[in-house]
Amino acid sequence: MEDDAPVIYGLEFQARALTPQTAETDAIRFLVGTQSLKYDNQIHIIDFDDENNIINKNVLLHQAGEIWHISASPADRGVLTTCYNRTFCCVLSLDSFGALGKSAAQLFIALATSSDSKVLTCAAVWRMPKELESGSHESPDDSSSTAQTLELLCHLDNTAHGNMACVVWEPMGDGKKIISLADNHILLWDLQESSSQAVLASSASLEGKGQLKFTSGRWSPHHNCTQVATANDTTLRGWDTRSMSQIYCIENAHGQLVRDLDFNPNKQYYLASCGDDCKVKFWDTRNVTEPVKTLEEHSHWVWNVRYNHSHDQLVLTGSSDSRVILSNMVSISSEPFGHLVDDDDISDQEDHRSEEKSKEPLQDNVIATYEEHEDSVYAVDWSSADPWLFASLSYDGRLVINRVPRALKYHILL
Repeated sequence: MEDDAPVIYGLEFQARALTPQTAETDAIRFLVGTQSLKYDNQIHIIDFDDENNIINKNVLLHQAGEIWHISASPADRGVLTTCYNRTFCCVLSLDSFGALGKSAAQLFIALATSSDSKVLTCAAVWRMPKELESGSHESPDDSSSTAQTLELLCHLDNTAHGNMACVVWEPMGDGKKIISLADNHILLWDLQESSSQAVLASSASLEGKGQLKFTSGRWSPHHNCTQVATANDTTLRGWDTRSMSQIYCIENAHGQLVRDLDFNPNKQYYLASCGDDCKVKFWDTRNVTEPVKTLEEHSHWVWNVRYNHSHDQLVLTGSSDSRVILSNMVSISSEPFGHLVDDDDISDQEDHRSEEKSKEPLQDNVIATYEEHEDSVYAVDWSSADPWLFASLSYDGRLVINRVPRALKYHILL
């Protein structure tokens, strides 16, 4: 049954981490990570039954801490990474204070512990229970099921590098290479021994004035997966993973902090970015002097931008204005004339002057604005199993599953 009506699921916890299951599967599945200081944090496995328009869920305990970022392995349905907060406290013993006196020493320890406790954002690789790797058919009303526990495969040791911002997997790989961004460091890891060990293969650092910190990054599916793009402050940078050297830099890409970026899956040089200036910008990395296109539809910070994996004219954005916007960026897509056009082949349009639709690109427009959320939308993403379905997550723990309008779907297909 196909229905354009949204499906809404409440986690009952605050949340900001969302990812689709990306390993090859027919199941429509999203993973959501919670943020709670009072209760054990959780990963909700959300399986969407498209035929009956219902959500089935399973819950995994994530006792390591609040989840800030989550990412699924492209090669193994049971493996995922999380970035999470972990608190380290100052530990002192009474014996170290000698003649100071017991009461004074206890007071000193209490003050030191409260002031010296440090929150570090760490990252780890996990495996879910085997029985949960494929799509679940559990009743959505089954509240009697108990939460299961994740198996820790390995930590990504960041003690010398700082707070982890995100972890990204090599898109077309065998699930053995990941990149993490920690403060001003970009770290390439090799996962060995069935992901039970992470070996730091190479790294690079941001150089410059002030406290430079990465905010986000994406691994390009093009160029044999040898390029990664990162954001820090208002700057976008491209990196060659073979040498960990910088290959392009877009300074002042946004007027304020860049929150997120994504690669066009069909056009190897095209990149989208979004930020606190309320804008979404599209770039050609061969000429970075100015953006190819700019969207200004949101009224507050834009946290997320995602290209559709199959139809790159479809672009999703989520914002602190509590809205999700689906845009049709057809003029800068791989199908600007309504059919597939290669990056280096636009000049061939001269041979098709007889076809009316080939004379000029189609017009960009906002397809739909979704307002089912009542809080900041921190994450949006497309299903990896169904190109017409996407999810959005707001901080109050509301997950909304929506579909591309049927009229547009059939227009693209036909």
